[in-house]
Amino acid sequence: MSEIAGKIERILRARFEPLHFELRDDSARHAGHRGATSGGGHYHVLLVSAVFEGRSLLDRHRMVNEALAEMFGAEIHALGLSTLASNVMELARGGTRLADDHPSPFSVTDVLESVGDIVRPMAEEKGLAVRLLPPVPDHRLGPAQALSRVLLNLTTNAIKFTEEGVVEIVAKARDGSVVEFSVRDTGRGINPDTVETLFLPFRPGPEGARMAFSGTGLGLALCRKLVRAMGSELAYETSPDWGTRFYFELDLPPAGT
Repeated sequence: MSEIAGKIERILRARFEPLHFELRDDSARHAGHRGATSGGGHYHVLLVSAVFEGRSLLDRHRMVNEALAEMFGAEIHALGLSTLASNVMELARGGTRLADDHPSPFSVTDVLESVGDIVRPMAEEKGLAVRLLPPVPDHRLGPAQALSRVLLNLTTNAIKFTEEGVVEIVAKARDGSVVEFSVRDTGRGINPDTVETLFLPFRPGPEGARMAFSGTGLGLALCRKLVRAMGSELAYETSPDWGTRFYFELDLPPAGT
């Protein structure tokens, strides 16, 4: 572990007393990307803490960024985050219930915008556009926390493995109260050799090879568990000359009806 990575770990362990902590140094992978001239490294942190319980996804990420504020620039150029409250981690370990399993009113636009705010710096560094397309009506009843987690993981993966073009986060109203959510990129598509292991947790890529998707945060395995816990299935379509789209449908009645 590098000196900077060790410093990140010490600060976050002292501040959040995590139940689970992982840190990955991606500096070598991003060395050639535009904007990587400050000298700071690229890191990804998975942090599970009881401190996060009851806080929104955006609030949790702000807390981590504030804890590491003095390191940004000279020591940290980009930081990817996966933050979970301890009760969400139970689902990752094999549980079947959501932390927010009682439907509550929320704005789909707010969820999409919070995810966009988190990932946009990473996208801008690579010259990628991030597009958000919310549904009508916007205010719905459902599990906003789990939905945010799925969309953030899918969007982070899409940006990490797309070199040019756009990443879209779309929520499209279907029949009745159904909303289809999707994250689409203009990347290289999913390598056919990885399809059978695509949803394995923390799936490592082969040395020296770029994969279309990898184990980012709790990755596609947790995304699929969360989507199933919300009563749906995570599906995808992919093509080398088109990119990849992950999508799922949720029954989210309009709030107030």
